[in-house]
Amino acid sequence: MQARKAASMVTSDGMTQPEDLVQPGDDVEHLELLAKWFRGLDDPVRLGILEILRSGEKSVEELCDELGMKQPRISNHLACLRWCGFVATRRRAQRIYYRLADPTVSAILVLAHASVARNAARVFSCTRA
Repeated sequence: MQARKAASMVTSDGMTQPEDLVQPGDDVEHLELLAKWFRGLDDPVRLGILEILRSGEKSVEELCDELGMKQPRISNHLACLRWCGFVATRRRAQRIYYRLADPTVSAILVLAHASVARNAARVFSCTRA
């Protein structure tokens, strides 16, 4: 894989992340990285959070209410989504608000819904996933 470490980058939400320069189409290692990216979406709670955030920014409390779950569980998933770059935050007084950080995530969810609509029976009965 043609990945090179660049200088550490500080994101708008204050997190420091190494900036990897990965070239699309770089053999199996790139595919492993892509699979890891998709694993960030591999949880119904995280998908639920992203679906809600497609309609706009929400606080943790609002996400808890909409999903019917307790704050620690939602916060744990938000930490994962934030670290992987799916969501970003802003603070207003005591509250933290979350939004989609990458507009392509919303487009990917739309495409996934369309694919599931065409293949629901097969996906439901798949024993390998």
